[in-house]
Amino acid sequence: MPQAPIYKVIFNNNNKVYELYARAIYQSDMYGFIEIEEIVFGEQSQIVVNPGEEKLKNEFHGVTRSYIPMHAIVRIDEVEKEGAGKIVDVEGGSSNVRHFPSAPGRPINRTPDSE
Repeated sequence: MPQAPIYKVIFNNNNKVYELYARAIYQSDMYGFIEIEEIVFGEQSQIVVNPGEEKLKNEFHGVTRSYIPMHAIVRIDEVEKEGAGKIVDVEGGSSNVRHFPSAPGRPINRTPDSE
């Protein structure tokens, strides 16, 4: 029996890039969102602790399903096995200026020739 696929999801959230692994990803019934279920964390030894993955585990502790806005998704890959999830600061992340979220789509051409 084939093993269930594992997906690596990379998305932006508050000037941080999140990389996590999940067993189930769906297009949500809520317009513009992706559902992520069964978040998987890498194998952990008792000797070495990965602080990046611990931070991610603490943030998603008790979460059964997460809804990520489509415009925040950077990439989704199907991988053979899970790796270590992480949260990374985006360069220039100390700014308090944020991009206004916009829906994906074609830009509107407002030239007089477009009629």
